[in-house]
Amino acid sequence: MRASGTFTVPEYTPVPVLEGDVKTAVGVGFATMRKEFQGEIAGRSTTLFTAAFDHAAGVGTYLAMESFEGRLHDAEGTFNFAHSATTRGVGREGDYFVIVPSSGTAALAGITGTGSITIDEDGTHHIHVDYELPA
Repeated sequence: MRASGTFTVPEYTPVPVLEGDVKTAVGVGFATMRKEFQGEIAGRSTTLFTAAFDHAAGVGTYLAMESFEGRLHDAEGTFNFAHSATTRGVGREGDYFVIVPSSGTAALAGITGTGSITIDEDGTHHIHVDYELPA
């Protein structure tokens, strides 16, 4: 099945990162986020987010781990998913999105799948989750 929706990020909290011995041309940052989802996927998530990003050039890569609570279509529960991508200005490449095995609860217990996140030019964030639930 596929569930689609949009989401907003009402809370983004950067966390101070201690610099190590290795200095690169693009710094690495860490943040926590709270997201709210609407549509066939509806609910909320908390996110651990890390990125190496050059804001001036709009180039970088991020990695995120999310804990989701809500519903996909009519099934309610929780699960974790991980995603990452590289951006070069407007485009995205190297997208990765996977539901963490054995992370589902309640009606989402046993969920498996993949997905994607896209961002419109106007900043609207879309999510698509292709998933299976045990029979």
